[in-house]
Amino acid sequence: METDLFTLGSFVFFTALVGVVSWRITRHAKDVGAHGYFMASGGLSGWFIAGSMMLTNLSVEQLVGLNGDAYKHNLSAMAWECTAAVSTVALALFFLPRYLRGGFTTLPQFLEERYDASTRRIVSALFIIGYTLVVNPSGLYLGAITFNQIFGVQQLLGISYPAAISVLVMASGVIGALYAVFGGLRGVAVSDTINGIGLLVAGLMIPLLGLLALGHGSMQAGLEHVLTNSPEKLDAIGGAHDSVPFGTIFTGMIFANLFYWCTNQSIVQRTMAASSLAEGQKGVLLSGLLKLLVPLIMLVPGVIAYHLYSADPLSRPDLAYPRLVSDLLPFWAKGFFVAVLFGTVMSHFNAVVNSAATLVAFDFYKPMRPQADDAALIRVGKRVSVAIALISLLIAPLLIYAPDGIYAVMRRFTGFFNIPIIAVVLVGFFTRDINARPAKIVLISHVLIYTLLVFVLNVDKQYGIHFIHLMGTLFVMEVALMLVLRKRCARTTPYAAALREHADITPWPYARSMSVLLVALLVSVYLTFSRFGIAGGQGPSSGYPVAMAMVWAAALFLAWRLTSHKTRAQRSMAAGVPRL
Repeated sequence: METDLFTLGSFVFFTALVGVVSWRITRHAKDVGAHGYFMASGGLSGWFIAGSMMLTNLSVEQLVGLNGDAYKHNLSAMAWECTAAVSTVALALFFLPRYLRGGFTTLPQFLEERYDASTRRIVSALFIIGYTLVVNPSGLYLGAITFNQIFGVQQLLGISYPAAISVLVMASGVIGALYAVFGGLRGVAVSDTINGIGLLVAGLMIPLLGLLALGHGSMQAGLEHVLTNSPEKLDAIGGAHDSVPFGTIFTGMIFANLFYWCTNQSIVQRTMAASSLAEGQKGVLLSGLLKLLVPLIMLVPGVIAYHLYSADPLSRPDLAYPRLVSDLLPFWAKGFFVAVLFGTVMSHFNAVVNSAATLVAFDFYKPMRPQADDAALIRVGKRVSVAIALISLLIAPLLIYAPDGIYAVMRRFTGFFNIPIIAVVLVGFFTRDINARPAKIVLISHVLIYTLLVFVLNVDKQYGIHFIHLMGTLFVMEVALMLVLRKRCARTTPYAAALREHADITPWPYARSMSVLLVALLVSVYLTFSRFGIAGGQGPSSGYPVAMAMVWAAALFLAWRLTSHKTRAQRSMAAGVPRL
């Protein structure tokens, strides 16, 4: 009882500390009106952008879901996270400069300018439905099963497992909604960054303690056990029967990650609120770098759980991470760790709620009430936040009946809206003459076709076509359809992007060279977690150091060339010499 009280007390202390520090940092910020509430007055620095992007993305959803996938399969699911580094490069170098030049508040605002108001509202509706019915409920549910495992709420209250999950979902959702309603984007971003630091510290504790337990007090022995016993669990090159076959990285995975990191409102809203393009690029590329730490925190513990509980396998893969936390953490650290987990749930939840409220306020309410002032927009945003939170609370406990692990289920459901949105956005950027009709056809038909193929005909199970390959195929077909309709559905006047710059759009001088190094790191991670590296059972192959040397020699040379070229160009401009 004393240890439980200490855990509870330290949890309350650390949770309150995040709130107090966030308040002290944001109390002097002059965020006035709707732009201040929804966009932090366009004043976010790179550090807060990176922290908020990471905590919006990384939640208990990944901690529990990815570790559960690694427990059941191998490290192939890290593709969802690590390959995001490529998408952050695309965001930093291509998408973000265009967003800031256009002065956009929401992604659908760009779609209205490029296509029409109906396209904007269709995409906004898809975002809001996905956030409310899929993204938020999954985060709340996975947080609830983790807290139940640690605190034993079911036994403590003497209630059924579904009832305990429902109680914890309600408690988490209510507190998260309060953050979103009263904090605004700046409050969300600051609390995200603080919780992100805690997540890195606490997240690294679990694999280290797991190796100690597996090696009976010797971390080296635990590591040797993982490397030599079932080394295929460390393989990130997924086969046909794994959750993420390696080939899917080059088909649907590319476009799913481009959607998430470059067009997903809950992510790009932070970058649109950057104080300058340089700060935005720093934050985006830093988040890409942090994503490459995902295997250590989000998947390796699942492999350790596979070895640690081999004699008594878990009933559900999603229980792997909560069980490790419950078994491995000393009582004096549990309160801090649970506070961090709670912070990730809250950060993810309130960020998504804030973004959904932004979409409703700017994409639906403002067009219907053009005369609405800032106070009215904020009032509507707060009411929408409460409504979305309540719906998510009702849906979250139902996810207890997902049989294959919640992470796989979530990725299937996001296929409803991610592929058509990225298709429409990319065609909008790269063409100037296609009107709104092809975009609407793609957005609406995709939902119907995807539902038929994946959830009615079950083509992945019936014919062995992985749903990620299916997403890539649909992307190609939808882009091709829009191009085929190009002449028949042409704009009366070609699209010309409007310039509404509200921030300095001078790029960060090292953005391109850092992008090259990020890609090199990504290749290095895959080389390491493969049969070519440590997943072969006999240690890295003889060709591993050679391949790594070649990758980094090419990357460093290209990064040096890009940096020196940028420096020469800046010197020429400063001296008044025109660039050729």
